[in-house]
Amino acid sequence: MENINILFICSRNQWRSPTGEQIWRRQTGVNARSAGTSPKAKRTVNMKDIQWADIIFVMENKHKQRLMAEFTRLLTHKTVHILDIPDEYQYMDSELVDILTHSVSAYLKTA
Repeated sequence: MENINILFICSRNQWRSPTGEQIWRRQTGVNARSAGTSPKAKRTVNMKDIQWADIIFVMENKHKQRLMAEFTRLLTHKTVHILDIPDEYQYMDSELVDILTHSVSAYLKTA
């Protein structure tokens, strides 16, 4: 079975999406990346990220809207899940780790 490519997206790629990447890249059968929608992001999402991803997890609805506006055609056959995780956690915050672990696991079981 091939590895699944998971892309985590938040605004500035500072706390939430890098935490998701860190948690999930250690899992067998998973490749994980993270990026941000803001031009000021540590790593801004690009066309290659979208093409690479099998599943995209965004932290908030606004991130999905920004992706849809910028990468409309590329997202036609992509699955984008909104995790509804507010921007109130630091990198690798234990509560954030728990939320990401449980919510992403639920989606991957159905993938």
